[in-house]
Amino acid sequence: MIARVLLRLLVVLFAVSVLVFLIFQVIPGGDPAERMAGRGASQKQVDAVRREWGFDRSLPEQYVTTMRKALTGDLVSYSRRVDVDDEIWRRLPIPLSLTLGAMVLAVVLGVAFGVAGALYAGRWPDRLLAFLALLAVSAPVMWLGAMGAHYLGFRLGLFPNGGYVPPGESVGGWISHLLLPWVVLSALFVGLYSRVLRSSVLEELGSEHVLAARARGIPERQIVRRHVLRTALLPVVPLLGLDLGAILGGGAILTEAIFDLGGVGQFAAGSIERLDLPSVLAITLFGAILIVVVNALAELASAALDPRVA
Repeated sequence: MIARVLLRLLVVLFAVSVLVFLIFQVIPGGDPAERMAGRGASQKQVDAVRREWGFDRSLPEQYVTTMRKALTGDLVSYSRRVDVDDEIWRRLPIPLSLTLGAMVLAVVLGVAFGVAGALYAGRWPDRLLAFLALLAVSAPVMWLGAMGAHYLGFRLGLFPNGGYVPPGESVGGWISHLLLPWVVLSALFVGLYSRVLRSSVLEELGSEHVLAARARGIPERQIVRRHVLRTALLPVVPLLGLDLGAILGGGAILTEAIFDLGGVGQFAAGSIERLDLPSVLAITLFGAILIVVVNALAELASAALDPRVA
């Protein structure tokens, strides 16, 4: 298992690093020497920057040099001239807090709504939950975040109007500043998980071992908790690893920008806008590592829930 994860990690990191590096070589205006020298720089100044930073070398040499700096933590941003690793580590608690909180909320509410929809299948609570799930899945994160920030934050003042408070300063402030972003970021996954879990729970409720448990007089709530949920959660667990990539690659960046959290997502968005290869490469590699590790953990969780997966 560990060897397979390490091999997968190496393949993913190599593929991602090559793809990102090549994209920055072919996009219009991608020459970092011209941007670093400034708009009014002469050709001689541009050539001097190109020699100083090694942009005059062949692409394989530039790639090897860039990856060596990435692996040793020596990458420096082209545009801001800051250490990329230091900047990522400084901002990392924000997206981790945002992502983990959103995923926990998505799982808790998704399980609760999914089980409720299955137990009340065909009745008005199930239809109401289905309607809410459809709204949650259909609402774009940017629109939902903008509406929440404007009406619940700015207009009504129910939540802080953006910003981030570290938990070391104030746990209450940390929760209050992230609660609305958590809800916005988790809405899509709550709708998805609740529908998937509803179908899975309904299927399990009609299985033979559940019918046998009912025949023995075991209460319905105990049947759901002990005999249904463990198997019904199997389709949801692999989705968690996949959805982490969706959050890190898009949802978290948009949510950070809307609520002005100042995390790695905003740093990534600014780096892409400035065509800053070292920053984008480091952030992409770090995200790839997280996704591979989380998917491996999801596989282990699936095997724990169902030994047949192993």
